[in-house]
Amino acid sequence: METDQLIKPIRVITVDDHEILRGGIKFSLLAFDDIELVGEARNGKEAIHLCAELQPDVVLMDLMMPEMNGVQTTTVIKNKYPKVQVLVLTSFVETDLLYEVMEAGAIGYLLKGASIDELAETVRCAAGGLCTVSSDALQSLFKQPQCLSQPAYKLTERQEEVFALLSLGLTNEAIAQKLKISPSTIRHHVTQILHKLGVENRTEAATTGVRLGSVATKNIVKYF
Repeated sequence: METDQLIKPIRVITVDDHEILRGGIKFSLLAFDDIELVGEARNGKEAIHLCAELQPDVVLMDLMMPEMNGVQTTTVIKNKYPKVQVLVLTSFVETDLLYEVMEAGAIGYLLKGASIDELAETVRCAAGGLCTVSSDALQSLFKQPQCLSQPAYKLTERQEEVFALLSLGLTNEAIAQKLKISPSTIRHHVTQILHKLGVENRTEAATTGVRLGSVATKNIVKYF
């Protein structure tokens, strides 16, 4: 019984008003045994209904839809079903909407032009509670004036480096490898970062990093 639970696939629903795009996502996800598309919604209202009915692990959310846009739909879903992870899948990078949808509770932001493997890996990260933002979205954040302003929180230089990598969804072990220091030291820095940001977990910290543009710093560029 425990083995069956371990291999239980990630349950996904798509939310997009374009049938062809929904069909493309459905076809793409068939290549992965650990991901199961359990429902499709044409708009926000249908998405909210499907969350109640199907209890998915991850919702692939378009931003621009009639009646309810992706930000509004994400807000309702996260309020009603906080355990459901919302992953934005959109055709373009709109920085203001990126901020809004991350504030609403989305855990990631991916462009529809991403590869099949990248989509699958981002779904896995979302299901595991890891924040992932596409490189194109990050590049857009790099260009924002607010990213050049003084940080809102007084982090040390090392904490800023850890915060930047944490905001990309890296684990403590992966951050330790990038910075060439021990995982125990990383855990200490993460604890301090959470305290200074006034958040309870890594996901909230990562979302704060994206919202503030803290991930768009020189610290990221040095390690990729």
